[in-house]
Amino acid sequence: QVQLVESGGGLVQPGGSLRLSCTASGSISRIYDMGWSRQAPEKERELVAAITTGGVTTYADSVKGRFTISRDNAKNTVYLEMNTLKPEDTAVYYCYLRKMPILTYKYWGQGTQVTVSS
Repeated sequence: QVQLVESGGGLVQPGGSLRLSCTASGSISRIYDMGWSRQAPEKERELVAAITTGGVTTYADSVKGRFTISRDNAKNTVYLEMNTLKPEDTAVYYCYLRKMPILTYKYWGQGTQVTVSS
């Protein structure tokens, strides 16, 4: 079993910043990548950012230049630094993890709410 525990969500004004954290535990050998997806009300879940064990990153176009994903392999933790937040960033943010060799399966955290509003 894999457990993912997220933290760091909250309410922030437009233009503000938040930092999300996600720590993995349990059966976490052979991790391929960890990342963040988000889901806004009445919208499909979308990938925000991901980072492989080797440090290769992927970002959604909507967050490039504003969000930064990083990880501490020793702590099995991934971070999402979110800057210049916009109201359209409001969503539940979910951490995920993929393990080799089955990359079509994602383990998910419980989600953390991010609300950008004045």
